[in-house]
Amino acid sequence: MTDKPLISIVTPSFNQGRFLRSTIHSVLGQHGFPLEYVIIDGGSQDNSISIIEEFAADPRLIYWTSEKDSGQYDAINKGFAHTNGEIMAWLNSDDMYLPGALKIVANIFDRFQQIDWLTTTQHIHYNDMDEIVLCRYIGGYNQRAFWRGSHLLGQDWFAKTIIQQESTFWRRSLWERVGGFVNTSYELAADFELWTRFYRHTDLYAVDVPLGGIRKHHLQKTARGMDQYLLEARAVFMNAGGKPYGRLQSALRKSLWYAAGYRSYQKLSPTLGCFLVKSGLFYPTQVCVWQDGQWRLTNDYTI
Repeated sequence: MTDKPLISIVTPSFNQGRFLRSTIHSVLGQHGFPLEYVIIDGGSQDNSISIIEEFAADPRLIYWTSEKDSGQYDAINKGFAHTNGEIMAWLNSDDMYLPGALKIVANIFDRFQQIDWLTTTQHIHYNDMDEIVLCRYIGGYNQRAFWRGSHLLGQDWFAKTIIQQESTFWRRSLWERVGGFVNTSYELAADFELWTRFYRHTDLYAVDVPLGGIRKHHLQKTARGMDQYLLEARAVFMNAGGKPYGRLQSALRKSLWYAAGYRSYQKLSPTLGCFLVKSGLFYPTQVCVWQDGQWRLTNDYTI
């Protein structure tokens, strides 16, 4: 176990006692890899502290505090300042990882040194009873597609998905290259702003299994402020030099995506794959798959 990279997870929390135990258990209930966990509570007035104390004896919970802060992203920055792991991520206090997900992440980063950040091809949603209510295959990712707007939903151009923050992990070396912080000037879309900085340096890889999921409930911060999130993310995208698809390209891609987008193209021949990329409507991507008893990188394509 000791030869695997150390994973650092931070959970920011404020008055999320209803879901916090499930979130913490989804982290500390996993084993088989080195882990350090930090919880930064913003001074909750509910039962959050007593829940955190239930896990205080676990040595992998290396630090926790409950004090007033300047919000979610301030808490995340404070939390990461207490960590040293090679692999980093944050998990909000109403979301969860799937069992075994963190071991998969550790093994992939250990095996493929060229991967600097990693997410999933399959998005999971939970309800408020910890039940999975959606699992949708959305395919791999491509740097050029990102800068055309493919991962910013709710706009007047084609976009096929978001990058699911709950399933995204990165190396500390990449984090440090982009400044080593989450931008606290954004109330909701600091994750998207961080992705733009990552994408200036390297492409995003995906693994062909679900890793984590977002909990959909009526008190969820992003759900209540989705319009604001999209406004912030759009401003980030444009300021970072994004060049979204035009009307014709968007219409073509939208038609293709709905016709055949929710599928993998891994079994296409290299000749056909090359033709699809040259057509300008497909992008190449590499995806981690479990094959012949080990994780392998395979060529795939995304719209």
